[in-house]
Amino acid sequence: MEVIRTEKLEKIYGDNGVPVKAVDGVDLTIKKGEFLVIAGPSGSGKTTLLNMIGALDQPTSGKVYLEGEDLSRKSRSQLANLRLRKLGFVFQAYNLIPVLNALENIEFTMMLIGISEKEREDRAMKVMEELGINELAYKRPNEMSGGQQQRVAVARAIVNNPSIVLADEPTANLDSKTGESLLDLMEQMNKEKDITFVFSSHDPQVINRAKRLLKLQDGRIKIDG
Repeated sequence: MEVIRTEKLEKIYGDNGVPVKAVDGVDLTIKKGEFLVIAGPSGSGKTTLLNMIGALDQPTSGKVYLEGEDLSRKSRSQLANLRLRKLGFVFQAYNLIPVLNALENIEFTMMLIGISEKEREDRAMKVMEELGINELAYKRPNEMSGGQQQRVAVARAIVNNPSIVLADEPTANLDSKTGESLLDLMEQMNKEKDITFVFSSHDPQVINRAKRLLKLQDGRIKIDG
């Protein structure tokens, strides 16, 4: 099943009046259950491509389809709703809400789409149990290590059963042992739940785990294998 498809996707930024193509004519299809890593040097367009796939950034030209739906035809509010219901995000800076504990952080997106308090808590506690982080339920981000915060971020990303999880440099702020542990967890979720993961990373730890590797250079796909 096709989850993401892009057609001639481009993103152009102005740099002192000189246009720069961050993403240059990318055609890409991502199927359900893939564990895909987008790699490349700094400035190759990895994060820009990931952000357009995730409806966080609009392309200058070209199309992104999510499960067959053309994102360019969606309003801002429709895109926001789609991100909440169909997309999960894991960022290198964790992006947890400081005043909320882990349980509340995981429940937050469910609250935004109107899921009842009882169901929110049940689903959040279940996913925390699956990820082995029950003991963090009532801790706030400043009481957790980086690895613990990133596990909570993963729990938040998958709790709504998204079509795809997008992870932008998820191991960047973690030591190698913690990074490996996090990748073990994501790989397990991919195998057991058939969750589609797409990473943007230049970390060899992440690249070595790829079932499919895209290498970008100057905004273009140089290797897909």
